[in-house]
Order: sequence, then C-alpha cells, then structure tokens
Amino acid sequence: MQAAKTAEAQGVSGAQGTAVVETATGSVEGRGQKVRAMLRAQLGEEIYSSWFKSLEFEDFDGRVVKVSVPVKFVRNWIQEHYAERLLHCSRVEFATAERVEVVWRQPGVAVQRPAEARPETTIAEKAPAAASQAEAPPRVSVLRPPVLPAQRTSAGGLEGSPLDPRYTFDSFVVGASNRMAHAGATQVAETVLTDAPGYNPLYIHSAVGLGKSHLLQAIAWEVKRRAPSAQVLYLTAERFRYQFVEALRSSDPLAFKERFRNIHMLLIDDLEFLQGERTEQEFDHIINALLDGGKQVVVASARAPNQIERLNERMRSRLQRGLVTELIPLDHELRLKVLEKRLGEKRAADPSFTLSRDVVDLLAMRLTENGRELEGAITRLYATWQYMRTPITLDIAETVIRDLVQNLEPRRIKIEDILRIISRHYGVSKGDLLSQRRHRSVVWPRQIGMYLAKHLTARSLPEIGRRFGGRDHTTVLHAIRKIEGEITKNPHLGDELEELKRLLNH
Repeated sequence: MQAAKTAEAQGVSGAQGTAVVETATGSVEGRGQKVRAMLRAQLGEEIYSSWFKSLEFEDFDGRVVKVSVPVKFVRNWIQEHYAERLLHCSRVEFATAERVEVVWRQPGVAVQRPAEARPETTIAEKAPAAASQAEAPPRVSVLRPPVLPAQRTSAGGLEGSPLDPRYTFDSFVVGASNRMAHAGATQVAETVLTDAPGYNPLYIHSAVGLGKSHLLQAIAWEVKRRAPSAQVLYLTAERFRYQFVEALRSSDPLAFKERFRNIHMLLIDDLEFLQGERTEQEFDHIINALLDGGKQVVVASARAPNQIERLNERMRSRLQRGLVTELIPLDHELRLKVLEKRLGEKRAADPSFTLSRDVVDLLAMRLTENGRELEGAITRLYATWQYMRTPITLDIAETVIRDLVQNLEPRRIKIEDILRIISRHYGVSKGDLLSQRRHRSVVWPRQIGMYLAKHLTARSLPEIGRRFGGRDHTTVLHAIRKIEGEITKNPHLGDELEELKRLLNH
C-alpha cells in the first residue's frame, strides 16, 4: 500500500512501476466515485446529471487530477462554471491536488468504473445489481442513421456534381418564404418530359443556406425517379468550368459542346462562381442551344440575373424569360417547422431522442440566419444527447448553439447594467422591476429588460429569470415573444430598443 502511494505521488518506471501505477489508477477511479457523490449532493441531481454524469477520473500524479468527459462543450462548461467546486471536492480525496485538468475523451473511449450508487435506491433496484456485481456496466449503444452515399448524374459522357440523397422534395420544408420557388421546382420536375413543360428556364436565387441547392437536387432526384432513363445533368458552376478547361487542354472544345446536345435537363448551381471569359462564352452558347431546342434549364445563384455583372445582355434576358423566384429568410413559423422536421428525422433513427418545446422555441428564436444553422443545431444536440444520455436542458442547448448565433452583442454588458438603464429610461425603481407588481407601468419595462438581457448577454433564460426577481424561464420566454410581437406592429419600438442598446454600449 505504501509503495502504491509513493508511485502515485512520484511516478515509477519499469515493469515493477507499471504494475504499481495500474493499482494506483484503480484507486483513482475509486476515489473519483466518492468525489462524484459529493458533487451530486452539493449541486443537486439536475446539475450533476447534466454536467458530471459522464465525468471519468483517469489519473493523479500527486499534483494534478486528470478527469475526462466525452463532449467538448461539457469540458468547457465545467472549466468555466465549476472548476473551483470540482477542485474543492477533489481535494477531499486527493489531498495534495493543486488543480484538476479536464480533457476531452475521444468518442468510444470509456474508462471502466463501478456502477454509481443512486440516492434512495429501492430494494427492487438493488437486487438485479447484486446478481451481476462482477459484470461491468453495459455501454449504451449509440444509434446513428444510415449514411447513404452521394450519387452523381451523368449525360453525354459528362459526370455531374454529387447529389445529396437527403435533398429531396420530401425533406424540403415549405413555408411562406419559399412556397413560390418550391411550386416552380415541383412543376418543372413533374412536367419536364411531357408535352406541357413547366417554367423554362427556372431561376432560383437566395442568400446562403435557404434551400436553393436543395431544390435543384430535389428536381434531379424526382426526374430520375419518374424517368430513370432521362438524361439529367446537375453541375455546379465550378465543375462546369473544370470540365470545359479539361476539354480545352485536350483540344476538344467542340466535342464538349456536343455532349450537351441530347440531354433533357441541365441544372447549374452557384452561377455566380462561373469565371473565365471563354468559360462564360461557352456557357452562353450551351444554354442558348438547350433553350432553343426546348430542353429544360434550371439555375441557382446567390444573386438575381440582373445583379450578375459577367452575364451579357442576351443571357441575362433569356434567364429572366422564365420564372425568376427568390428564397427569402425563414420566418419564425417556418423555422419551427424546419426544426420539427429535422428532429423527426433524428427520432426516426432513435425514437428515444427528444427535445422539449422550450428548447425548440429557443432554437427558432435565436437561429434566424438560415436552415443550415437549424439543421446543424439539431445535429449537435443529437450528438450531445447520444454521449450524455441526459435530457437536453435550456442551459445545455444555449451552450451548444452559442457559436452558431450570429451577431451576438458584446458580452461585457451585465444584467445589472440593463436594470440600471431600464430604471432610468422608464422612471421605474429597480425594486419595482424585481418585485411582483403587475401594473403595466412596471410590467412593460420589465419585459423590455428581459428582452435586452436575452439579446445582449450570454445568460440563459433561467438565469435571467432569477436576476429579474426570481421568475422562471417561461415568464422570460413570454416577455421576449411579447416584445418581438410588438416590434412588428410598432416601428417606434424598434427605435426605442436601439436607443437603449446604444446607452448600454456607451
């Protein structure tokens, strides 16, 4: 025993030292289990389950206690919010500890440890555990949806850009901001090989992440589903340019043009990236030949045809002859629908995964840029849940999406600053703002303050509620929605909020 303690404090090399260290490592986990029990008792079950349930004690060299967690943001959260508490509890079992090092444990790597004793365990729960004490606790298997391989269209000896199997009409979420573009795309896909074709050309433009590539690929998938022998070619502008340059190098530009002669549909994505004078000329010739021959052309770009300077007047006019439609940013209702759709896709792979309505509302409220952010947030929360196997709380969700949120206001603003400015601006005392008074002269400034706290600080909804007189997060959420609703009705309110932000940033 004395040798093990010496080895733990000083380190031992060689075969004999290795055996001793292994013994010490076992004792590290045993003492770590006691530290976790202290954390559970001091912090409560909810906080413990959210942040410390997956914590593993791996090593102690006499000065540094090394622990690990399977998710990076959990590591960051513990370091930012619970470092002192973790060190304090660890020193009870590791008396000479100077600090605790929290590291990220690579996925799939687990430190075996005895099952933790749960508080108030019943006799019925203890019986099965006693029967299998010698067995290591089973690892929860991580379910992952099957990843379908990307496919390419091909026509005339040309190989298209990859088609994502997820980008179909079934997975596209329709709302007010994209209904026209979706209707045009479906009509083109359903009529391209009939006697009554849809819009030709179809031109879809939007900012990044709003679904134009999704619609182009959905058209390609749908046409191939309806007519497997159809000659459909989906190309990004960059790939079109690459293939044309290769044709020039092989002194075969005429053959390159001939390859497009017999295709039924050409879909060009990211038109704004088409570069090179000869490439642009060749593109003009091919598009004109296809349209003159009654072949379907679909184009997507970040800008409308009249905003792309490199297009000549003839090409600009031809692209505008069909349907030009824009995808605009998603409104709150559509963001909710997208989140529910992506959540449903994850649940199809793992029905035990779920998000509370409050978390979904939070994502819809904070992630307003595009659909990719929303999908990315669901993917991150799903991955977090897979490793933690604990309900996704508002605090966890806010931490996960923090770097996705665009244009966050300065974090130096404190809730105390907001209370002071609100009190001065509306002539209401801080005591009234924190009180239970329900008079409109107090409620309105209080709601304004909660709205500003959400958008100008990194505080969670529960924390804002506590700082505004001990209110719960649902009250804060109601206040934020109330102010957001009033902004759309009252243009003067927007100016007032900007003035308050200016005062806070002064």
